[in-house]
Amino acid sequence: MHVVWSLLAGLGIAFAESGLGIGMFLPGETAIVVLTATMPTWELMLLLAGLVAVGACAGDHVGYLLGRRYGDRLRTLRPVQRLGVEHFDRAMDLMRRRGAVAVFGTRLLPVLRTVTPAAAGASGLSYRSFVLASFAGSCTWAGVYVGGGSVVAVAADAADGLLGRAVWIGLVVAVLVVTPMLVVRVVGGVRRVVAAPDVVSAERAIDAPRARRSSFSPLIGEIQL
Repeated sequence: MHVVWSLLAGLGIAFAESGLGIGMFLPGETAIVVLTATMPTWELMLLLAGLVAVGACAGDHVGYLLGRRYGDRLRTLRPVQRLGVEHFDRAMDLMRRRGAVAVFGTRLLPVLRTVTPAAAGASGLSYRSFVLASFAGSCTWAGVYVGGGSVVAVAADAADGLLGRAVWIGLVVAVLVVTPMLVVRVVGGVRRVVAAPDVVSAERAIDAPRARRSSFSPLIGEIQL
């Protein structure tokens, strides 16, 4: 019975991670890896991968429909503002330059993959292009992390005699939690370009006549020479 709940959890987590914005604050990859590592057979792992892909694609549709309805007004919504409007603006820029390719390409990028479907709807991307890119990206995302979970399961079984299965799974999960945070910092850590100083104005300020104080008394006003 626990296998059924694990499969349903994979479907629900993938949907919520993409469609309800949970991926903005808690990456769902960790949960997918853990659920996969608990599957007793390869057939169930493949079934989990299919459910995760379907859930992720369905979640993308929620964002796409919201983008179609609200357009650029999404920038004013509280979840987007809490995440950072700059991420939504970056997704919009990617949509204008890359179109459906951006929907597929951002699927493995934390944060951006959560706002890109909404940006796709707001940018007016056709539904046919969106659904193809979303489904391909969701299958890729599911394959990567379900595949990673299967590797964790094999490694945990092989190292069971050293540290114990639970400990190995815990170590890998810790790495998976830290890695998306590092990716977000790298992707979002673009420094703003500082404008060059106005050299002409600076030269004029240097050459401008300076006020000199009278040598007779400090109480006398400044005399312009």
